[in-house]
Amino acid sequence: MGTHIQVELFSSDKTAADNCSRQVFDEMHRIDKLMSPYIPSSELARLNAQAHQQATVVSKELFDLIDRAIYFSELTQGAFDITYASVGYLYDYRHAKKPDDDNIKQSLDAINYRHIILDASEHSVKFRHKDTKIDLGGIAKGYAVDNAIQLIRNCGVNNALVSAGGDSRILGDKNGKPWMMGIQHPRNKNRVVVRIPLRDSAISTSGDYQRFFIQSGKRYHHIIQPQSGRPVDHTWSASILADNALTSDALSTSAFVMGTEKALQLINSLEHTEAIIIDSKGKMHYSSGLMPPTSH
Repeated sequence: MGTHIQVELFSSDKTAADNCSRQVFDEMHRIDKLMSPYIPSSELARLNAQAHQQATVVSKELFDLIDRAIYFSELTQGAFDITYASVGYLYDYRHAKKPDDDNIKQSLDAINYRHIILDASEHSVKFRHKDTKIDLGGIAKGYAVDNAIQLIRNCGVNNALVSAGGDSRILGDKNGKPWMMGIQHPRNKNRVVVRIPLRDSAISTSGDYQRFFIQSGKRYHHIIQPQSGRPVDHTWSASILADNALTSDALSTSAFVMGTEKALQLINSLEHTEAIIIDSKGKMHYSSGLMPPTSH
Protein backbone atom coordinates (compact mmCIF):
# COMPACT_ATOMS: atom_id res chain seq x y z
CA MET A 1 0.00 0.00 0.00
CA GLY A 2 3.07 2.21 0.09
CA THR A 3 2.08 3.58 3.46
CA HIS A 4 2.83 3.48 7.17
CA ILE A 5 0.41 1.23 9.12
CA GLN A 6 -0.19 1.66 12.83
CA VAL A 7 -2.17 -0.54 15.22
CA GLU A 8 -2.86 0.33 18.85
CA LEU A 9 -5.05 -1.88 20.99
CA PHE A 10 -5.80 -2.38 24.67
CA SER A 11 -5.69 -5.92 26.04
CA SER A 12 -4.74 -7.48 29.37
CA ASP A 13 -3.23 -10.48 27.55
CA LYS A 14 0.03 -9.57 25.78
CA THR A 15 0.27 -12.81 23.79
CA ALA A 16 -3.31 -12.45 22.54
CA ALA A 17 -2.66 -8.77 21.68
CA ASP A 18 0.51 -9.64 19.72
CA ASN A 19 -1.32 -12.41 17.89
CA CYS A 20 -4.15 -10.01 17.04
CA SER A 21 -1.74 -7.34 15.72
CA ARG A 22 -0.02 -9.97 13.58
CA GLN A 23 -3.39 -10.94 12.05
CA VAL A 24 -3.99 -7.26 11.18
CA PHE A 25 -0.64 -6.89 9.38
CA ASP A 26 -1.17 -10.20 7.57
CA GLU A 27 -4.55 -8.94 6.36
CA MET A 28 -3.03 -5.64 5.14
CA HIS A 29 -0.39 -7.58 3.17
CA ARG A 30 -3.08 -9.88 1.73
CA ILE A 31 -5.16 -6.94 0.46
CA ASP A 32 -2.06 -5.24 -0.94
CA LYS A 33 -1.15 -8.40 -2.89
CA LEU A 34 -4.72 -8.61 -4.20
CA MET A 35 -5.34 -4.96 -5.11
CA SER A 36 -2.03 -3.21 -5.73
CA PRO A 37 -1.64 -1.94 -9.31
CA TYR A 38 2.15 -2.06 -8.76
CA ILE A 39 2.35 -5.81 -8.10
CA PRO A 40 2.22 -7.51 -11.55
CA SER A 41 0.77 -10.70 -10.04
CA SER A 42 -2.10 -8.92 -8.22
CA GLU A 43 -5.67 -9.57 -9.23
CA LEU A 44 -6.10 -5.87 -10.02
CA ALA A 45 -3.03 -5.82 -12.32
CA ARG A 46 -4.39 -8.89 -14.13
CA LEU A 47 -7.77 -7.18 -14.51
CA ASN A 48 -6.15 -4.04 -15.93
CA ALA A 49 -4.25 -6.18 -18.44
CA GLN A 50 -7.27 -8.19 -19.64
CA ALA A 51 -10.60 -6.42 -19.06
CA HIS A 52 -10.43 -4.21 -22.17
CA GLN A 53 -10.32 -7.38 -24.31
CA GLN A 54 -12.79 -9.62 -22.49
CA ALA A 55 -15.01 -9.91 -19.42
CA THR A 56 -12.62 -11.05 -16.67
CA VAL A 57 -13.81 -13.09 -13.70
CA VAL A 58 -12.49 -11.76 -10.38
CA SER A 59 -12.91 -12.73 -6.73
CA LYS A 60 -16.15 -11.68 -5.04
CA GLU A 61 -14.06 -9.45 -2.78
CA LEU A 62 -12.54 -7.42 -5.62
CA PHE A 63 -15.86 -7.37 -7.51
CA ASP A 64 -17.73 -6.02 -4.47
CA LEU A 65 -15.15 -3.28 -3.88
CA ILE A 66 -15.31 -2.13 -7.52
CA ASP A 67 -19.10 -2.15 -7.24
CA ARG A 68 -18.84 0.00 -4.10
CA ALA A 69 -16.46 2.39 -5.88
CA ILE A 70 -19.05 2.86 -8.63
CA TYR A 71 -21.65 3.66 -5.95
CA PHE A 72 -19.42 6.56 -4.80
CA SER A 73 -18.91 7.65 -8.42
CA GLU A 74 -22.68 7.95 -8.80
CA LEU A 75 -23.10 9.65 -5.43
CA THR A 76 -20.46 12.28 -6.29
CA GLN A 77 -21.44 12.68 -9.97
CA GLY A 78 -18.09 11.35 -11.12
CA ALA A 79 -15.79 13.25 -8.72
CA PHE A 80 -14.78 9.84 -7.35
CA ASP A 81 -13.68 7.70 -10.27
CA ILE A 82 -11.33 4.71 -10.07
CA THR A 83 -10.71 4.94 -13.84
CA TYR A 84 -8.67 8.12 -13.17
CA ALA A 85 -5.76 5.65 -13.35
CA SER A 86 -6.09 5.67 -17.15
CA VAL A 87 -4.18 8.98 -16.95
CA GLY A 88 -2.92 8.73 -13.37
CA TYR A 89 -0.42 5.99 -14.24
CA LEU A 90 1.40 8.47 -16.52
CA TYR A 91 2.54 10.48 -13.47
CA ASP A 92 5.68 9.34 -11.63
CA TYR A 93 5.95 11.18 -8.32
CA ARG A 94 9.20 9.51 -7.28
CA HIS A 95 11.03 10.68 -10.38
CA ALA A 96 9.08 13.96 -10.79
CA LYS A 97 7.66 13.02 -14.20
CA LYS A 98 4.34 14.15 -15.62
CA PRO A 99 2.56 13.50 -18.92
CA ASP A 100 2.52 16.25 -21.53
CA ASP A 101 -0.72 17.77 -22.83
CA ASP A 102 -0.89 15.40 -25.81
CA ASN A 103 -0.51 12.30 -23.60
CA ILE A 104 -3.32 13.51 -21.34
CA LYS A 105 -5.55 14.34 -24.31
CA GLN A 106 -5.05 10.88 -25.85
CA SER A 107 -5.92 9.07 -22.59
CA LEU A 108 -8.67 11.31 -21.21
CA ASP A 109 -11.56 9.49 -22.94
CA ALA A 110 -10.58 6.34 -21.04
CA ILE A 111 -11.53 8.02 -17.73
CA ASN A 112 -15.20 7.34 -17.06
CA TYR A 113 -16.55 4.98 -14.42
CA ARG A 114 -19.35 4.10 -16.88
CA HIS A 115 -16.72 2.25 -18.93
CA ILE A 116 -16.74 -0.44 -16.20
CA ILE A 117 -19.28 -3.19 -16.95
CA LEU A 118 -20.04 -5.48 -14.01
CA ASP A 119 -21.78 -8.84 -14.23
CA ALA A 120 -22.87 -9.88 -10.73
CA SER A 121 -23.87 -13.42 -11.78
CA GLU A 122 -20.35 -14.14 -13.08
CA HIS A 123 -18.37 -11.72 -10.85
CA SER A 124 -16.84 -10.49 -14.09
CA VAL A 125 -15.55 -7.04 -15.03
CA LYS A 126 -15.13 -5.62 -18.52
CA PHE A 127 -13.88 -2.22 -19.70
CA ARG A 128 -15.70 -0.56 -22.61
CA HIS A 129 -12.66 1.53 -23.56
CA LYS A 130 -9.42 -0.07 -24.71
CA ASP A 131 -7.21 2.26 -22.61
CA THR A 132 -9.19 2.16 -19.35
CA LYS A 133 -7.29 1.22 -16.20
CA ILE A 134 -8.49 1.30 -12.61
CA ASP A 135 -6.77 2.05 -9.32
CA LEU A 136 -8.44 1.46 -5.94
CA GLY A 137 -6.09 3.82 -4.09
CA GLY A 138 -9.02 6.02 -3.02
CA ILE A 139 -10.99 3.22 -1.35
CA ALA A 140 -8.84 0.10 -0.70
CA LYS A 141 -6.96 1.46 2.31
CA GLY A 142 -10.23 2.32 4.02
CA TYR A 143 -11.51 -1.15 3.20
CA ALA A 144 -8.34 -2.69 4.69
CA VAL A 145 -8.69 -0.60 7.87
CA ASP A 146 -12.32 -1.74 8.30
CA ASN A 147 -11.25 -5.39 7.87
CA ALA A 148 -8.53 -4.86 10.47
CA ILE A 149 -11.05 -3.44 12.97
CA GLN A 150 -13.30 -6.47 12.40
CA LEU A 151 -10.36 -8.82 13.09
CA ILE A 152 -9.58 -6.92 16.31
CA ARG A 153 -13.23 -7.22 17.37
CA ASN A 154 -13.04 -10.96 16.71
CA CYS A 155 -10.02 -11.10 19.05
CA GLY A 156 -12.30 -9.84 21.84
CA VAL A 157 -10.64 -6.39 21.98
CA ASN A 158 -13.01 -3.45 22.52
CA ASN A 159 -10.65 -0.47 22.30
CA ALA A 160 -8.29 0.03 19.36
CA LEU A 161 -7.02 2.36 16.65
CA VAL A 162 -5.89 1.29 13.18
CA SER A 163 -4.30 3.78 10.77
CA ALA A 164 -3.07 3.28 7.21
CA GLY A 165 -1.66 6.50 5.81
CA GLY A 166 -4.45 9.07 5.92
CA ASP A 167 -7.16 6.56 6.93
CA SER A 168 -7.95 5.72 10.55
CA ARG A 169 -10.70 3.93 12.38
CA ILE A 170 -11.33 3.85 16.10
CA LEU A 171 -12.97 0.98 17.96
CA GLY A 172 -14.44 2.09 21.29
CA ASP A 173 -12.29 4.74 22.95
CA LYS A 174 -8.83 5.18 24.47
CA ASN A 175 -9.36 3.55 27.85
CA GLY A 176 -12.27 5.75 28.86
CA LYS A 177 -11.20 8.87 26.97
CA PRO A 178 -11.75 9.80 23.32
CA TRP A 179 -8.88 9.49 20.88
CA MET A 180 -7.59 12.93 19.89
CA MET A 181 -7.11 12.85 16.13
CA GLY A 182 -5.12 15.69 14.60
CA ILE A 183 -5.37 17.10 11.07
CA GLN A 184 -2.00 18.16 9.71
CA HIS A 185 -1.39 21.61 8.27
CA PRO A 186 -1.03 20.98 4.52
CA ARG A 187 2.01 23.27 4.26
CA ASN A 188 3.70 22.55 7.61
CA LYS A 189 4.06 18.91 8.62
CA ASN A 190 4.95 19.85 12.21
CA ARG A 191 1.72 21.77 12.74
CA VAL A 192 -1.73 20.39 13.54
CA VAL A 193 -4.57 22.71 12.50
CA VAL A 194 -7.32 21.04 14.51
CA ARG A 195 -7.73 18.14 16.95
CA ILE A 196 -10.96 16.18 17.07
CA PRO A 197 -12.03 13.91 19.97
CA LEU A 198 -13.38 10.64 18.51
CA ARG A 199 -14.96 7.39 19.70
CA ASP A 200 -16.21 4.55 17.47
CA SER A 201 -15.57 6.52 14.30
CA ALA A 202 -13.44 6.70 11.17
CA ILE A 203 -11.49 9.66 9.79
CA SER A 204 -9.70 10.00 6.45
CA THR A 205 -7.69 12.87 5.04
CA SER A 206 -6.80 13.39 1.40
CA GLY A 207 -4.11 16.01 0.85
CA ASP A 208 -1.99 17.47 -1.92
CA TYR A 209 1.10 17.03 0.31
CA GLN A 210 1.08 13.22 0.53
CA ARG A 211 2.59 12.34 -2.87
CA PHE A 212 3.77 15.21 -5.00
CA PHE A 213 6.60 17.02 -6.72
CA ILE A 214 7.02 20.68 -7.62
CA GLN A 215 8.07 21.76 -11.10
CA SER A 216 8.40 25.36 -12.28
CA GLY A 217 6.64 26.45 -9.10
CA LYS A 218 3.61 24.20 -9.72
CA ARG A 219 2.63 21.34 -7.44
CA TYR A 220 1.83 18.00 -9.12
CA HIS A 221 0.16 15.59 -6.68
CA HIS A 222 -1.64 12.25 -6.85
CA ILE A 223 -5.28 13.36 -6.60
CA ILE A 224 -6.39 13.69 -10.21
CA GLN A 225 -9.46 15.57 -11.43
CA PRO A 226 -11.22 12.92 -13.61
CA GLN A 227 -12.53 15.54 -16.08
CA SER A 228 -9.10 17.05 -16.83
CA GLY A 229 -6.59 14.29 -16.03
CA ARG A 230 -4.60 16.84 -14.02
CA PRO A 231 -4.04 17.31 -10.29
CA VAL A 232 -6.80 19.25 -8.49
CA ASP A 233 -5.64 22.77 -7.67
CA HIS A 234 -8.50 24.23 -5.59
CA THR A 235 -8.04 22.16 -2.40
CA TRP A 236 -5.14 21.56 0.00
CA SER A 237 -6.80 18.90 2.12
CA ALA A 238 -10.17 17.27 2.80
CA SER A 239 -10.92 15.28 5.96
CA ILE A 240 -14.06 13.21 6.40
CA LEU A 241 -15.55 11.67 9.56
CA ALA A 242 -17.83 8.69 8.96
CA ASP A 243 -18.99 5.43 10.57
CA ASN A 244 -16.46 3.33 8.64
CA ALA A 245 -13.12 3.91 6.92
CA LEU A 246 -14.21 2.74 3.47
CA THR A 247 -16.76 5.57 3.41
CA SER A 248 -14.43 8.20 4.90
CA ASP A 249 -11.66 7.18 2.46
CA ALA A 250 -13.82 7.42 -0.67
CA LEU A 251 -15.52 10.64 0.46
CA SER A 252 -12.27 12.40 1.41
CA THR A 253 -11.00 11.89 -2.15
CA SER A 254 -14.41 12.97 -3.50
CA ALA A 255 -14.56 16.11 -1.35
CA PHE A 256 -11.02 17.04 -2.37
CA VAL A 257 -11.95 16.80 -6.06
CA MET A 258 -15.36 18.48 -5.76
CA GLY A 259 -14.10 21.62 -4.06
CA THR A 260 -15.45 23.25 -0.93
CA GLU A 261 -18.96 24.34 -1.90
CA LYS A 262 -20.12 21.18 -3.69
CA ALA A 263 -18.39 18.93 -1.17
CA LEU A 264 -20.06 20.56 1.85
CA GLN A 265 -23.41 20.41 0.08
CA LEU A 266 -22.99 16.66 -0.37
CA ILE A 267 -21.59 15.97 3.12
CA ASN A 268 -24.36 17.99 4.79
CA SER A 269 -26.91 15.81 2.99
CA LEU A 270 -25.43 12.55 4.36
CA GLU A 271 -26.12 11.10 7.81
CA HIS A 272 -23.27 10.44 10.30
CA THR A 273 -20.78 12.19 8.00
CA GLU A 274 -18.80 15.40 8.59
CA ALA A 275 -16.06 17.27 6.73
CA ILE A 276 -13.21 19.68 7.32
CA ILE A 277 -11.87 21.14 4.09
CA ILE A 278 -8.86 23.40 3.67
CA ASP A 279 -9.03 25.30 0.40
CA SER A 280 -6.11 26.48 -1.75
CA LYS A 281 -5.95 29.78 0.18
CA GLY A 282 -5.46 27.86 3.43
CA LYS A 283 -8.97 28.68 4.72
CA MET A 284 -10.78 26.03 6.78
CA HIS A 285 -14.39 25.07 6.10
CA TYR A 286 -16.58 22.82 8.28
CA SER A 287 -19.71 20.81 7.56
CA SER A 288 -22.83 21.80 9.50
CA GLY A 289 -22.41 19.22 12.29
CA LEU A 290 -18.93 20.54 13.15
CA MET A 291 -19.72 24.25 13.01
CA PRO A 292 -19.11 25.91 16.38
CA PRO A 293 -22.39 27.18 17.87
CA THR A 294 -22.90 30.89 17.22
CA SER A 295 -23.20 33.03 20.32
CA HIS A 296 -26.19 35.37 20.57
